[in-house]
Amino acid sequence: MGTPLHLDEDGHRKVSEAVAAAEEHTAGEIVTVLAEQSDGYADVVLAWAATVAFAALTVITLFPDFYTGLVDHVVGRWSHEWSMREVLTLALGVAVIKFIAMALLQLWRPLKFFLVPGRIKTARVHERAMALFKVGAERRTRGRTGILIYLSMKEHRAEILGDAAIAAKVPPETWGQAMADMLEHIGSGHIADGMVAGIRDVGMILAEHFPRAEDDVNELPDRLIEL
Repeated sequence: MGTPLHLDEDGHRKVSEAVAAAEEHTAGEIVTVLAEQSDGYADVVLAWAATVAFAALTVITLFPDFYTGLVDHVVGRWSHEWSMREVLTLALGVAVIKFIAMALLQLWRPLKFFLVPGRIKTARVHERAMALFKVGAERRTRGRTGILIYLSMKEHRAEILGDAAIAAKVPPETWGQAMADMLEHIGSGHIADGMVAGIRDVGMILAEHFPRAEDDVNELPDRLIEL
């Protein structure tokens, strides 16, 4: 089963047309990518499961009589003397159960993404955007004027990355307004309109620094790439 698409055919058309319109006035080449998520976060899932298991071991260590008494009560034993081996087996069993239970709970995607720290989401989105930028935009144009607009839905984050010539003239903070305009629409559920707004703003900035020459040719595809 493939990743569900966030935009229908009309949404894809809007974004592609916005890219084409923006590039009419600039030598810059805009690449747009819309991703469901930027990472699987398997390491974060394991970290939470291990943390819960370790916490269970700590509690058993601090209050062993409570847990051994609870087990005796459940199985109906009277005055049972627990050996060290039995206590360790109980502790290991509880830790394993907690580990598995926490891992399974995170199969519910809303909980899984809620438990991922914000800084990790930001870092993974940036890493994914950089990887896609290197493949799809970096050094792909004669003038090193490729730029990537990347949106990651599950993390609620976006990136705008420019090739060497763009980075030399346009500081990263310049894209702030484009990012704000884009996320304002997307936050309201209008993904295509948000990307169109971001593309428009990016195109205006590129046109200022990299106006289109008469012999300019379209070097990168205008279509939205949805992953």
